[in-house]
Amino acid sequence: MLRIRKLSMAGIAAGALALTVCTSVLAFGHGYTTGPTSRAKYCQQGTVTNCGQIQWEPQSVEGPKGFPAAGPADGKLCSAGLPQFAELDDQRGGAWPATRLQAGQGFNFTWHLTAPHATTDFKYYLTKQGWDSGKPLTRAALDLTPFLTVSLNGTRPPNDVSHPGTIPAGRTGRHMILAVWTIADTGNAFYQCSDVSF
Repeated sequence: MLRIRKLSMAGIAAGALALTVCTSVLAFGHGYTTGPTSRAKYCQQGTVTNCGQIQWEPQSVEGPKGFPAAGPADGKLCSAGLPQFAELDDQRGGAWPATRLQAGQGFNFTWHLTAPHATTDFKYYLTKQGWDSGKPLTRAALDLTPFLTVSLNGTRPPNDVSHPGTIPAGRTGRHMILAVWTIADTGNAFYQCSDVSF
């Protein structure tokens, strides 16, 4: 009888642990951009090192929604204002890998979502020609009219999403794309920064 009770208690403890692990994964699982590859993804892949916590949580760059009127503070857009992901705001002297794009051409923007949510939309912003690439990203550096908006009106996207769009013309040199995934049923959005070059 004592042995059965011990086994039952062990089974309950194991079940509770499994539930805690599953809950933790769901709580921290959301999404990141894969095309163009985001800073978060480069850190997770190990392509970029000294990234801190983001290397284990590329999907967790979540902050207040409402960009550009609200949302993370200027200079903290790439980290969504989260101090544990501050490495994403560091320009590293231009050392982040950059995806090569053609201005005025089509491109397939992609995300991997580890936990799809009811979605308002996905929006994509590009830095202005002449922006200061040595400073953390600010609203003043961005064209605040998104060059691509994909509205979902509260539906849930699949785990891997693809948004065909056209890169704005008139860009040369190094730039950044800020992708914002706005959640419909919470007060938050996910922010992803990708370095690109033309």
